[in-house]
Amino acid sequence: MTITYRDVQSASARVSGHLRPLALSQAGPGEFPGADVWFAHEYLQYTGTFKARGALNFLSSHVSAGTMPDAGVVIASGGNAGLACAWAAARHGVTATVFVPENAPPVKVARLRKLGARVRQAGTEYAVALDASRRYAAESGALESHAYDLPLIAAGAGTLLEEIHAKLPTVDTVLVAVGGGGLFTGVAAAAHEHGIRVVAVEPRGARALNAALEAGEPVDVPVDSVASDSLGARRVTPMALPWVRSDGVDSVLVEDEDIVLARQLLWDERRIAVEHGAATGFAALVSGTYKPADGETVAVILCGANTDPTDLTVPSRAEV
Repeated sequence: MTITYRDVQSASARVSGHLRPLALSQAGPGEFPGADVWFAHEYLQYTGTFKARGALNFLSSHVSAGTMPDAGVVIASGGNAGLACAWAAARHGVTATVFVPENAPPVKVARLRKLGARVRQAGTEYAVALDASRRYAAESGALESHAYDLPLIAAGAGTLLEEIHAKLPTVDTVLVAVGGGGLFTGVAAAAHEHGIRVVAVEPRGARALNAALEAGEPVDVPVDSVASDSLGARRVTPMALPWVRSDGVDSVLVEDEDIVLARQLLWDERRIAVEHGAATGFAALVSGTYKPADGETVAVILCGANTDPTDLTVPSRAEV
């Protein structure tokens, strides 16, 4: 099971006019010598992440097809997918029940409740919350959504690449952080159509896609990373495997310290406060793990900002 560019096109038509337009900004001269680097500010999207795209595509498709049950929709999430599902469900007057780990960031749990979701907490890992959500779906008859492992979710996420290409047709390469692989799958399906290279960036301590590529199939991996609240999937979606094997796709790993540094640099130099997961793609540039060629145009996806910014350091009085 995977998706095609046609699925992304269908998603684009379905969500058109219902999402915030993507904002892009260019890095300053000399920041990345020889390369033209741009930032895709997807953290400005509804609910603060790209997840709104897939959730809206999923909910809209089922509502229009008449396949939404009275019990509504249920999803397990580290927080971001649940926020997006709750937002999209509210737009359609649908009840959303969201299962999150007990250690989910309080800022995400509070926002879920504000969006009207029924929040239930289970375990300390996404996989435990997922099992609980599946039991709930079987008992209640609610439609089961997923943070990343559904074609409609991945295709909706792929609409982000369509916007990047439309606004920056000269783009050669896109750097995208990978957790469960839904965003990567959608982005790769669309990028392939436009001849754009995709660099899939993961923390070394949460390398579900990289491990699947190495093993030849999705496998369980240990999760131990500063970015695990949003990139902490134990196993990548099978939809991602054909795309990570395709031409024009690279899988790279970055260290946690590089993710922390990249996130801090985004704050220090641009006053952008994003999640560690959203800084992971940028970490590949900051660390030199990915080195653009001379003249290469690179878009770095900053995919989410549902974070507590109090751990971002600020300059001392002597530095101001």
